[in-house]
Amino acid sequence: MSALSFQRVTGIGEVKAGDDLAALLAVAMRTGEMPPVAGDVLVVTQKIVSKAEGRSVDLCAVMPSPRAVEIAALTGKDARMVELILSESSEIMRVRPNILIVRHRLGFVMANAGIDCSNVPSAPGEDRVLLLPRDPDRSAAVLRDDLYRLLGIDLAVVISDSFGRPWRNGVVNVALGAAGLPALIDRRGERDRQGRPLEVTQVAFADAIAAAAGLVMGEADEGVPAVLLRGLSWSGPDRAASALVRPLSEDLFR
Repeated sequence: MSALSFQRVTGIGEVKAGDDLAALLAVAMRTGEMPPVAGDVLVVTQKIVSKAEGRSVDLCAVMPSPRAVEIAALTGKDARMVELILSESSEIMRVRPNILIVRHRLGFVMANAGIDCSNVPSAPGEDRVLLLPRDPDRSAAVLRDDLYRLLGIDLAVVISDSFGRPWRNGVVNVALGAAGLPALIDRRGERDRQGRPLEVTQVAFADAIAAAAGLVMGEADEGVPAVLLRGLSWSGPDRAASALVRPLSEDLFR
């Protein structure tokens, strides 16, 4: 593998519902400092994907259920926000003051079902928040196909979001969706340098890409919604990011 290069993709502007995200990204990459070539990986934030897909909700239009009101009293959260979290979740994992950990309907275990209000514009009289894409793997695949149509270049696409981690402070970017690369690489059966067979090693390849790109994107007001990665190589068939979600049957802590 050669040296890796990470290039910020900027100049996209505020993405709105219904925008052609692939077209915006294609123009920004063409005119950027590192125009894309075949084999590059484009990492895009969940936030711009969700915005383009119209996944924002005005809290003013949400009517909380009795259950949401009860949980809001325990957590100190807005009951309308709790109602949205419940609607996006399959299970509540933990309720504490200021904390609501759930299993998202897509299998992610995360705070607040990934619903966020940071960097989400609201019109006067609105209070908008942003939900995750309905199907991040499909979003990645569609974006990849659209970029190929516009650019004639075969890029891999990773949709990233920042996650907290059990027993670790801080957040790090992980892959919610992926297309054009193996999100999870199974190396079990291969041998280490001493010839011992690897028994449990599966590489979270797309997560590693997302985490590295996160160093370039930042987490606050940097305004970097996408990063182009060059120099990475891999082998094996494409595998969606859903492969990174551990099945409930393998949950070691239940």
